[in-house]
Amino acid sequence: MDFELPADLVQRLAKLDEFIEREIKPLQEQDDNERFFDHRREYARTDFENGGVPRREWEELLGEMFRRADAAGWLRYGLPEEAGGGGGSNFDMAVIREHLAHKGLGLHNDLQNESSVVGNFPFAHMMLGFGTQEQKDEFLEPMLSRKKRIGFGLTEPEHGSDATWMETTAVRDGDDWVINGAKRFNSGMHSATHDVVFARTSGKDGDARGITAFIVPVDTPGFSVDFHWWTFNMPTDHAEVTLRDVRVPSSTIFGEEGGGLAVAQTFVHENRIRQAASGVGAGQYCIDRSVDYARQRKTFGQPLATRQAIQWPLVELQTEAEMVRGLVRKTAWELDRVPHMEISDKVSMCNYRANRLVCDAADRAIQVHGGLGYTRHMPFEHIYRHHRRYRITEGAEEVQMRKVAGYLFGFAGPRKRPGGE
Repeated sequence: MDFELPADLVQRLAKLDEFIEREIKPLQEQDDNERFFDHRREYARTDFENGGVPRREWEELLGEMFRRADAAGWLRYGLPEEAGGGGGSNFDMAVIREHLAHKGLGLHNDLQNESSVVGNFPFAHMMLGFGTQEQKDEFLEPMLSRKKRIGFGLTEPEHGSDATWMETTAVRDGDDWVINGAKRFNSGMHSATHDVVFARTSGKDGDARGITAFIVPVDTPGFSVDFHWWTFNMPTDHAEVTLRDVRVPSSTIFGEEGGGLAVAQTFVHENRIRQAASGVGAGQYCIDRSVDYARQRKTFGQPLATRQAIQWPLVELQTEAEMVRGLVRKTAWELDRVPHMEISDKVSMCNYRANRLVCDAADRAIQVHGGLGYTRHMPFEHIYRHHRRYRITEGAEEVQMRKVAGYLFGFAGPRKRPGGE
């Protein structure tokens, strides 16, 4: 078995690095744009007087980065050719996302809002897989060029990972549907033109069938963005949304009526494996920075690197990084070859272990760097605060472990046994 990266992928990484050095780093360095990445980053990015949402200047800088990356053919690399992409595989994307995160903080790859020169577009994959031709024509290209923005409304005030118990409902009224309910941590609503709202249209609480996704224009009467939750890592794009008698036509149904959870699963599968790869890259960055600092920093006449109290925690983290990296790459390789649900448990393994890894590595980097590590002049607090949310969002790690247990014990998955749940 050959564990070397394919030669063409290695060459692609080198070209990507050249593009970043030529186009993106100079943009980051001009006009004091460094304020978005140095110790001022949280304040430079956040409009605290406007509900904590991203500042216009920050979004404009990201927009320019996206335009340059798109013009150079990088932004859509992970999308199929029909969406103007490069047809990059899941394996390619896992390696690239790890590679970019391993570079540390920068305009090339700021995962706080999933911005990257090689874009992560779960909505595009959802649209390609479930959208009607009319919906593709209306949303796909405008979404990729940022002329239309789509939010994601699954979580509710009383329901998060238990989405089959959601209380938002949609009732048919002639050719229309009337939606009532509420969404929490509804992402992207500070700039969204539309929101994918999941609502129960049939069945009973706990049924996977009977939940339908609707693409709702945010200016529809009764649709209200009430406020944005201030989060551990700011700025925020997580809104509280209320829907009161929101009337939409049947043409807004996204995917199959009653099959909305399949749409949601596509979203989380696309995100989970790439978040895992990014977690490995950011975790390795923290480990590498800690090792370098420990070799240089002297205490009581000796480098920190000579202390077993410093060595052993970093040895544990490096071992974990090697193991998780192998699992992420193997799982991404399998995603290119088998139906996703056959290895959904492996995706869950990657996600929860990688998210733990990067949080542990960032925390250890703070400790190794001592007082400096605790300051915002070091990147570790930002890395920790960002990645800590992924132990909760898109399926808390307990839910990921439950998925693995279901597959392991035959209660769920392709090897479900008679008498299983």
